[in-house]
Amino acid sequence: MLAATVLAGLIGSSLATPFVSPWNSEELFNRAVTSSGCSSTGTASCTNSSSVSDLCCFQAPGGLLLQTQFWDTSPSTGPSNSWTIHGLWPDHCDGTFDSTCDASRAYTGLSSLLSAQGASDTLDFMNTYWKDINGDDESFWEHEWSKHGTCMSTLDVKCLPSGSPKGAEAVAFFNTVVRLFKQLPTYQWLADAGITPSSSTTHTLASLIAALKAGYGFTPALDCDGSNVSQISYYYNLKGSVIDGTFVPINAPEAGSCPSSGIKYLTKTGSPVSTTTTKTSTSTTTKTTGTSTTKTTSTTTTKTTTTTGAPTAIPTKATIHAIQSGSQVGGLLSLGTWSTQTLASYTLSGSASSLKLSSSKGTCGVSGGVFGCGNGDSSTFSAVTSGSLLLLAYEGETSFSSDDVPSGSTVYAVNTGGDSDQVYTLSVVSA
Repeated sequence: MLAATVLAGLIGSSLATPFVSPWNSEELFNRAVTSSGCSSTGTASCTNSSSVSDLCCFQAPGGLLLQTQFWDTSPSTGPSNSWTIHGLWPDHCDGTFDSTCDASRAYTGLSSLLSAQGASDTLDFMNTYWKDINGDDESFWEHEWSKHGTCMSTLDVKCLPSGSPKGAEAVAFFNTVVRLFKQLPTYQWLADAGITPSSSTTHTLASLIAALKAGYGFTPALDCDGSNVSQISYYYNLKGSVIDGTFVPINAPEAGSCPSSGIKYLTKTGSPVSTTTTKTSTSTTTKTTGTSTTKTTSTTTTKTTTTTGAPTAIPTKATIHAIQSGSQVGGLLSLGTWSTQTLASYTLSGSASSLKLSSSKGTCGVSGGVFGCGNGDSSTFSAVTSGSLLLLAYEGETSFSSDDVPSGSTVYAVNTGGDSDQVYTLSVVSA
């Protein structure tokens, strides 16, 4: 279809007005296709009220797209502070799906294919974040492409520009999956809400979904292996082509398999890596002068690099700040209560995995789910880094909560976990 459009343009052009292809020669003959030639602002898949004939620019029948991620712990795969890619699936709008739609395009040797078509960066990323639990990454990638990628109408070979190299649609598929995965930092969204992996801490499904929805903006589906978190699915409709279209996030049409409570987010073995989250915002300003109207659009891209893992050094003296929604809201007094008054100085001893705290009132501990100092309790805590913050954790969980936000001389007890109305993390700041 698109090749025919290019040909029509060539026939209709004159020598005085040379035809300019939307795809350069490097894309056509050496590299993966990065432009579909389709609009990305039209009707989203699964939202059309009438049939659409051009399925090169409208994803159908698989218009309900799922970006799926694994949290593998037995054995562990990928970095200890990141989920890994499972795939991108084109379900029908009713939740059913096709699979392995074109055996003639079940390509093998995908590493070589990606490298040959200029997608080495994508391949490097896949080698870290798209891991097979049995250690055979290449076969896993081949499976995901042949089972799901070949069923995407907008990646049919007839939709590619004439002269595209063999396998260009598969390379475009992997480029898109990686690009989409980078926009979905599941680990960081959970960590931002004080939810980090632990061998013992349990969570409610509501608390996990709330943390993920705060980052994604919509409700994903969370799956469990028994009571252990194992997979997440983010749902989208699509405007345009899988190659370069607009993925429109939506609420999951059905819940995953996790129970309502008693859920464990188990730790992985391995090492943490630095991750970069990219956020892009666009604003449009309209200025009218007389009868003339001018619109100016500006786009701002912000990249944040974070590493979440075990800290290398623990301060011996520190104040403890309460962090809500990225901002400090007071911190802890010497009795261990949450306040906006002058913060107490705490003494820390031990290591990141076995940490003891005390204040001028005495040792600190947890009794009945409440943090306190000077009451004779002495508990073991831990500390993890989250971006630039050093967070206090109890039994592997960095979330704490209180019944309300302190103000003036009013203070509140600090509860472990996120079951009270006001949830926050506790940042250890060297004094």
